[in-house]
Amino acid sequence: MHFKTVFKLYYRRIIFWVLLSVFFIFALNYGANKKLIVFIAFIISVFTEIFVGFGALIASIPLVGPMIIKIFTIPVFWIFNAIGTLVSGLAIKKGYATELAKGRILTLALLIGMIIGYIIGNLIPL
Repeated sequence: MHFKTVFKLYYRRIIFWVLLSVFFIFALNYGANKKLIVFIAFIISVFTEIFVGFGALIASIPLVGPMIIKIFTIPVFWIFNAIGTLVSGLAIKKGYATELAKGRILTLALLIGMIIGYIIGNLIPL
C-alpha cells in the first residue's frame, strides 16, 4: 500500500488525530489535570482505533515501515506473555488451578483455530 493511497483513505482520521494532538499539547502546557488528560486520551484511543491508524500509516512507508511496526509490536506481545505467566503463577498459588487449566485449554484451542484459519486462508485464494 502506497503512502498516497493510505492518506486518501485516512485523511479525515489524520486531521482528527492532529487536532487531538494539538489539544492535548495545549492542555498539558496550560496545566490541565494530567490524570484527566490520560483518561480522555485512553478513551479516545479505544473508540477511534487511533493506534491502528498510526500503524497503517507507518506500515505504508516502503521497506522500513513494516520493520518499525515489528520492532514495536513484538515486545508488547512479550510483555503480555510475561504478565500472563505471572498472573498464572499467582492463580496457582491461590488455588485456582482448575479454572486456570480450563482457561489455558480454551486459549490453546483458539490459537490452534487461528493457525488453521491462517493456513486455509493462504491455501485457498479468493
